[in-house]
Amino acid sequence: MAGIPHDHYEPKSGFEKWLNNRLPVVGLIYDTLFIPTPKNLNWWWIWGIVLAFCLVMQIATGIVLAMHYTPHVDMAFASIEHIMRNVNGGALLRYTHANGASLFFFAVYVHMFRGLFYGSYKSPREVTWIIGMLIYLAMMATGFLGYVLPWGQMSFWGATVITGLFGAIPFIGEPLQTWLLGGPAVGNPTLNRFFSLHYLLPFVIAGLVIVHIWAFHTTGNNNPTGVEVRRGSKAEAEKDTLPFWPYFVIKDLFALVVILVVFFAIVGFMPNFLGHPDNYIEANPLSTPAHIVPEWYYLPFYAILRAFTSDVWVVQIASFVTGGIIDAKFFGVLAMFGSIFVMVLVPWLDTSSVRSGRYRPMFRWWFYLLVIDFVVLMWCGAMPAEPPYSIISLIGAAYWFAYFLVILPILGVIEKPLPQPATIEEDFNDHYAHDAHPAE
Repeated sequence: MAGIPHDHYEPKSGFEKWLNNRLPVVGLIYDTLFIPTPKNLNWWWIWGIVLAFCLVMQIATGIVLAMHYTPHVDMAFASIEHIMRNVNGGALLRYTHANGASLFFFAVYVHMFRGLFYGSYKSPREVTWIIGMLIYLAMMATGFLGYVLPWGQMSFWGATVITGLFGAIPFIGEPLQTWLLGGPAVGNPTLNRFFSLHYLLPFVIAGLVIVHIWAFHTTGNNNPTGVEVRRGSKAEAEKDTLPFWPYFVIKDLFALVVILVVFFAIVGFMPNFLGHPDNYIEANPLSTPAHIVPEWYYLPFYAILRAFTSDVWVVQIASFVTGGIIDAKFFGVLAMFGSIFVMVLVPWLDTSSVRSGRYRPMFRWWFYLLVIDFVVLMWCGAMPAEPPYSIISLIGAAYWFAYFLVILPILGVIEKPLPQPATIEEDFNDHYAHDAHPAE
């Protein structure tokens, strides 16, 4: 870890020295396992290993499923049924993969909100945060592409609605939509290219994850206090840190086992709980479902997309100023992507010099309200686009943007933070020293 003194890998045998001079993979593994880690990390820091496990699980199950899947509009739905009924372990593979996406997104949302609360996006970790947001965007694209593959009713009409959003972009929208679909409407070319991209993007995500890990290994982990590890000498650094192995690896693995017990209970006993019934009906272009609903992890942003109708004064002003170029549909698309983009900008929107929300009493209440707002938007996204849900969605969308663009910058100026500990060691002793026992 750059700047934090610690023991690096030293090859001992002749073979180790030979290999280390040509491919220092053993040293990389050593430095990863024994990297000095802030000793005060709490249970909110266990979601990284869950995300890593989910990525490996999704790639492994996805490769096997792809061996039996047929990306053709006349055979896709039947091939899913073939996997479920005739392939050995096919039902388990399919349900693990489908519900694994939900676990993946649940873990990434907890991971992101933990970062937002503890200020993990602040200097010097801005690049780490941006790479994380790129991973999130790639996950959203991969999840959407995968949702289309079963070729059920919700798959078909979800693809029609989402790709239609690109058609709302002025001037380039129509050719862009045609390029995405591979033709004038959702059909066989669409399914083929979606399958190819769904297979490709997880490996892009894996590459981004490696860069993400490399980035925070360079800058060091954040921690609940937001106080940096002392870097004067190895002895001082050791007072603030513990090696990643065995302390945090065992802790993370224990948490992973507990989470997987719950996950496989869902896979085994209620695998369709998070699915939509209409997606178990083969796609029919002539029959539109009564209510098109995306997967739960897209619902907050789907609610923001639908919140800005032509009746909203902000939309009317934007339409008037641009001469009708920005209509309600395009404004909704801008709002949806803008709600993610403001999270990318949060390292520069948060003006507070204090990193952790633990020492920011005013910030905490606004942040808790943001979490509630996110859940409310998720609920609204699953409801029909009519009052009162449309009104609640608009209020929720307004607060989402206000939090990042107005509240965070102002709080950094007016808020009086609480006293912070001088070192990580001081915080650790305050919280855990009474439970610690000296090593034998």
